[in-house]
Amino acid sequence: MWFRSATLLWRRTALPAGRPFPRCYSTPTPTSPELYDVVCVGGGPAGLSLLAALRSSAATSGLKVALVEGQDLKKNVLRDSTPSTFSNRCSSLTPASVRYLKEIGAWSFIDESRVQPYQGMEVWDGLSGSKITFDWDETNSVARRPSRHDSQTIAYMIENINLTTGLQNFLKALGGITILSPAKVESISYGDSTGSSNLSTWPVVKVSGGQTLAARLLVGADGANSPVRTFAGIQSRGWRYERMGMVATIQLESEPVRKIAYQRFLSTGPIAMLPLPGKMASLVWSTTPERAEVLKALSEEDFSAMVNAGFRLSDPDLQYLHGLEAGQAKEVEWRRRHTPQSGAVPTTVIGVQENTIAAFPLQLRHADTYTAERIALVGDAAHTIHPLAGQGLNLGQGDIASLVRTIKSAVESGQDIGSTLALEQYTSERYAANNTVMGVCDKLHKLYSFQSAPIVGLRSLGLSAVDKLGFLKGFLMRNAAGGA
Repeated sequence: MWFRSATLLWRRTALPAGRPFPRCYSTPTPTSPELYDVVCVGGGPAGLSLLAALRSSAATSGLKVALVEGQDLKKNVLRDSTPSTFSNRCSSLTPASVRYLKEIGAWSFIDESRVQPYQGMEVWDGLSGSKITFDWDETNSVARRPSRHDSQTIAYMIENINLTTGLQNFLKALGGITILSPAKVESISYGDSTGSSNLSTWPVVKVSGGQTLAARLLVGADGANSPVRTFAGIQSRGWRYERMGMVATIQLESEPVRKIAYQRFLSTGPIAMLPLPGKMASLVWSTTPERAEVLKALSEEDFSAMVNAGFRLSDPDLQYLHGLEAGQAKEVEWRRRHTPQSGAVPTTVIGVQENTIAAFPLQLRHADTYTAERIALVGDAAHTIHPLAGQGLNLGQGDIASLVRTIKSAVESGQDIGSTLALEQYTSERYAANNTVMGVCDKLHKLYSFQSAPIVGLRSLGLSAVDKLGFLKGFLMRNAAGGA
């Protein structure tokens, strides 16, 4: 009986597809939760993309949806559009992720002048010097096949705040979404069963301010420490890498003629430089907590010198430089003059944008499942990954595309969108795929943490072999691009 009551209740509360209604704010009484088809907790890229995709689809646009976000979304927008100033929180979007944002109509709200496509990537071993070059022109030439990629693009560098600002503007244009922001989740519990309705299986979210929302489907897009995941009783397993991810926005000596990403595997972790518009670039450096503290304490001149050293000098040189309290700039300059350079290296760094140097702990976490009755997890609430392959945000976008397909299928077939049966499609599509990507990144991190000569020799041999096999590189690039 409870299922029939819940189903009838949804049919009374779900709005017909295509009906326009204004953006609004929920004001239920403290004892009576307002009923929603979908409530999403978390207003980051994943949560905003979910609501945008649901509202832009004819099949799901009639669902009554709400967003709960602890921070003030009105303050979390792009304000400084100066072409030489960029946020230190950037992501590398694959062509597949960009294509999906275009399909749902959100990409046209992104400030594309601040997005940087790049066409190549140089990756090499800091101990042996063996390398692999990812380049669509070269790969397609070797494989003798035409390219299907826009302008030979490997990925697009975008500030996270540019993405979320665009998504917020898109949602404003769409309308019809209840947005509670800033509103912190105070509790999540199951509803009550009354004579007229049965909410005993519906999650009820109580937020600061006293509002309560009952969800036919509650989506957790609320980060690695997800309250939604905790409520659902879903375990998240993994480990810390005992590494910190250093990020910064850096200024280059000159603008590269061709935009290329660079990544060098050091004994403490990879250092990567990813292109931004003009003479700017985004730095991501995985290193030990002790070295991260040293780097954060340096002057702008010494920090810039250390970044240049990270791409050019030997492991013993870097170990010595991290032991200095100051004066790295002069030491690096002397060592660079006496160190022969072979292979491609990035343009010299000459400065760091003010207040962009930051560090965060790296970890791998994976939820045991992505769904429970009336619960779905997406993005970091479901999985966190090492940033060495730049796939974190892309996995989240893949989650959104799959979950929206799942909800759409349930609506079109008359299923309860929150039922375990209806949500099985999402778990089956995403769990194994995400687990594979996470496993590959984890194994790469561990492989390049070894310094013993036999292992260094074997991994260098493998890297050089893959570099010579154009068809294999093409396969890896197509999969990294999201199957584009």
